[in-house]
Amino acid sequence: MDYLDQIDLSKLPQHVAIIMDGNGRWAKGKGKLRIFGHHNGVTSVRDVVEGADKLGIKYITLYTFSSENWNRPKLEVMAIMELMVTTIHKEVPGFMKNNIRLNAIGDLDMLPEKCLRELNSAIDTTSGNTGVVLTLALSYSSRREIVSAAKNIAIKVKNGELDVNDINEEVFEQNLFTGDMPNPELLIRTSGEYRISNYLLWQIAYAELYFTTKLWPDFRKEDLYEAVIDFQKRERRFGLTSEQVN
Repeated sequence: MDYLDQIDLSKLPQHVAIIMDGNGRWAKGKGKLRIFGHHNGVTSVRDVVEGADKLGIKYITLYTFSSENWNRPKLEVMAIMELMVTTIHKEVPGFMKNNIRLNAIGDLDMLPEKCLRELNSAIDTTSGNTGVVLTLALSYSSRREIVSAAKNIAIKVKNGELDVNDINEEVFEQNLFTGDMPNPELLIRTSGEYRISNYLLWQIAYAELYFTTKLWPDFRKEDLYEAVIDFQKRERRFGLTSEQVN
């Protein structure tokens, strides 16, 4: 089936967020260590970003490593960090060739020094690119992000930089990690789990949610296209009636 023929390019989600779930189960199903699944998940990232670029989707944000993931077995965490370093280094030439800008959100200071150095170097190298903005949510917790935004606003009020009566949703959003990008319109979660897992809780208030049983290492751009087609079939009312939006 040619999914591209079914997509209305004038009604694309500008920002797609993805919870990449199922790497460990995919590897276990093949009798391999969990890190084998993470390695193969990189191929899915590459293919999905390529698909987003082909469609014209501007922002892709990937739940790469949550704050809670630090509690996983130490060997797995170390392997994931090492994989991240080598992958980012390897992908930069492709980012430059395909005009992809790399970005990252989360408590990045918690990353190992080598990983953070490689990440910052890649972000700096690709900063002038104008194509897809690929954001990695690393050491990320949405609740901690919201608390951090509240603290930032409180400090500004205390210092006289902001009047308490001027605090509104727009001001709050500007203090989130994602303050320089639009909120996601489509959230995809793989592997058959039906939860948000502390991901972009403020930002997805009006996002369409799409769940698939496919494990992340098996997810490809055709699956992204299928999710976009499903998104375009939905009526997005934002609290209005069907008659008001049609």
